[in-house]
Amino acid sequence: MSLRHGIQAVFQKLGYVIVRRENFIDPVSMHRSDGLETCHNRDFVNEPDFMRAYARGLQAADGIDPGHHWRVAIALWAARLAARVDGDFVECGVNAGFMSSAIMESLDWNRSGRRYFLVDSFEGPRMEQFTEHEHASGFVARIEDAVRRDAYVTDFERVQQNFAEWPSAVIVKGWVPEALSKVDANQVAFLHLDLNAAQPERDAFAHFWPRLPAGGVVLLDDYAFYGCEAQKAAIDKLADELGFFVLSLPTGQGLVVKGV
Repeated sequence: MSLRHGIQAVFQKLGYVIVRRENFIDPVSMHRSDGLETCHNRDFVNEPDFMRAYARGLQAADGIDPGHHWRVAIALWAARLAARVDGDFVECGVNAGFMSSAIMESLDWNRSGRRYFLVDSFEGPRMEQFTEHEHASGFVARIEDAVRRDAYVTDFERVQQNFAEWPSAVIVKGWVPEALSKVDANQVAFLHLDLNAAQPERDAFAHFWPRLPAGGVVLLDDYAFYGCEAQKAAIDKLADELGFFVLSLPTGQGLVVKGV
């Protein structure tokens, strides 16, 4: 008996049936988007709250759909969890406001009694912040290509107009880490980091971590994303120093719940 058949026999005795995916999955049912391929249930995309939140994100992005349905679903779950503890919300790396707009729409933000700080240069990336590894890996070259394709929103007036419906949305224009001093939140329930660079992402995490109460949530947009190894390494080192754990997600995100 081959090793493969031996392993299969053991699993069958335990009640498992091993079959090849293509033998039982309808290809039409597959979800393929944003670096993720799965046959698992995704009926959340048809839920009214999700559809409304995602549509608001698309509005912020001027109708450009990045196909981030699963990523948004995780962000909405994380934001709802964070809404159970006291504190403001903070996002570092806002760009057009796709994710934060979806979250504020979902949480009926004007009734929340919280502030949502939105920190970004709104001038694109600061190239000197990238590490040697990020240059050597080709990551910076991809960022430069994104800049040439106008993937970074630099129309600050457009951003202001997008968030105008939420008076407690506080737009902080500036570079991380220098701009973090402008965020006067004493307690932060939810922190979303999408800075596309290892050092400022680490700096922002370390800056706000003491302000997160037990149950506070940190969502890292690029933690496990392909090509973002420098960001993961920086956060993993910080995790060892501060004693937290990061859940690596197949969407490329990383999830931290303080106290867990």
